[in-house]
Amino acid sequence: MSPANQEQPSAPEAPAASNQDADLPLLELRDGLSEVIDSDPALTETVEAFQAGTGPVAVDAERASGYRYSHRAYLVQLRREGSGSALVDPIPFGDLSALGDAIVDTEWIIHAANQDLACLAEVGMVPRQVFDTELAGRLLGYPKVGLASLVSEVLGYRMRKEHSAADWSTRPLPSPWLVYAALDVEMLIELRNAIEQELRHAGKWEWAEQEFTAILDAPPREPKPDPWRRTSGMHRVRNRRSLAVVRALWEARDQIAEAADISPGRILPDAAIVEAASAMPTEREALQKLTAFKGRGAHRHMRTWWEAVDHARKLPESQLPKQGPRYDGPPPARAWADRDPDAAARLSTARASVAEIAEAHRLPTENLLAPDTIRRLAWSPPEDLTVDVVTAFLRDHHARPWQIALTADILTDAMASEAPAKPLD
Repeated sequence: MSPANQEQPSAPEAPAASNQDADLPLLELRDGLSEVIDSDPALTETVEAFQAGTGPVAVDAERASGYRYSHRAYLVQLRREGSGSALVDPIPFGDLSALGDAIVDTEWIIHAANQDLACLAEVGMVPRQVFDTELAGRLLGYPKVGLASLVSEVLGYRMRKEHSAADWSTRPLPSPWLVYAALDVEMLIELRNAIEQELRHAGKWEWAEQEFTAILDAPPREPKPDPWRRTSGMHRVRNRRSLAVVRALWEARDQIAEAADISPGRILPDAAIVEAASAMPTEREALQKLTAFKGRGAHRHMRTWWEAVDHARKLPESQLPKQGPRYDGPPPARAWADRDPDAAARLSTARASVAEIAEAHRLPTENLLAPDTIRRLAWSPPEDLTVDVVTAFLRDHHARPWQIALTADILTDAMASEAPAKPLD
């Protein structure tokens, strides 16, 4: 029996409609707000307490995104049965491996694990087993998978949301922020248990286990080429010389931001980079007069900005960046119809087939199969087009067994699609 013909779990009922927030009780701390752990004796007590606890551990971390250049953790929150909750300031310690080792043999419950695992690893906390409540919510088809939404939908509590974008590098951390942070792990254990029941009822528990394993097995993310091309407003930059200005300003800003550990946008906004690239000023005074360069942050480094613009203006043609970004893989799908109509037909059929299966199982399409995997297969399908060969392709591109079981057959059929013949003149 081929994987796609195996008996598959039936589609679950759609999650119930969310209650109005006003009708839900506000989530409160059951044990009160504990002191922040910022001394060696307090950390030792916390390590011992969590080592003596039972069951999985709820873990969360707060960063200072939008304020700092680094992605380090500025607060780590934990909760475990028998241990209570703890708020740990990693800054005085630098390394929390003793705490990580104390709980390494148990499951860590993390909401949106991909966002926190890197900064936890940076302080020496690396799990061997995770349960990602956000990812589990996606597998169950919940339309909103933020922590507050799932706690409301599944457990019936309304969570505070007001400090989600706070500068967590602030010291001392205000008490209301600490309450907010502690609440992030207050219900994670109960949420995890309730979601596991739903996953088992929906026949998706093995899917979730494979997804959680894949999170831990994923290789470190490679830096994307030409990160300066992600500057907001790049669509307004029309020629290669202007692109060189964007690149030069972005790189100059990035060096300053990294050295000062300040978010790049707080030093020079993207709008200023794009405005300079569009205006192409020929002297420093003209650059200073641009609207986006009149702020205090932009003015402080004006000499650097002008040197970057002037350098880009004088580059030889051979050193100017190409108009389009480099691609590690197929070209943008919008160009396929002209470049390879058969590939465009294969992609269209494959996307439609995968979307149909995703809808039948109440899954986001991207969680059924990575869009990039579908594009790569459609652009360069194997010559020996069989289910086994397509299965091997999907496996090589990190698809999980449950994903392969649902999609290998339909993708094999889709790869045989051809563009309709053009009518004769």
